[in-house]
Amino acid sequence: MTITIIGTVVSRPETRDELERLLAAQVEPTRNEPGCINYDFHVDEEDECTFVFYENWSSQADLDAHMNMPHLAPLLSQLDRMLREPISIRHLRMISSLKGGGDEQ
Repeated sequence: MTITIIGTVVSRPETRDELERLLAAQVEPTRNEPGCINYDFHVDEEDECTFVFYENWSSQADLDAHMNMPHLAPLLSQLDRMLREPISIRHLRMISSLKGGGDEQ
């Protein structure tokens, strides 16, 4: 079963650019991790301080392994001072089929 995550990260205005650089640096190494189906980085069109990740993983074990990857350390060590609010992580379960019809089993 695919694991889908939407993560929202909201920066303080004064740390926005620094946080964007740290978040953007996660994309390539994460996409190369085992079990990463996609890892897409976005910014909210109405609030430049709000960043959103849309992620799909092959398994919960792959996602758990991702959270312990060394490339996350520079980001995780700086988050407290850069965030305007706690990170929001939504776990989703697909109910449509991959081809657009029926139920996902």
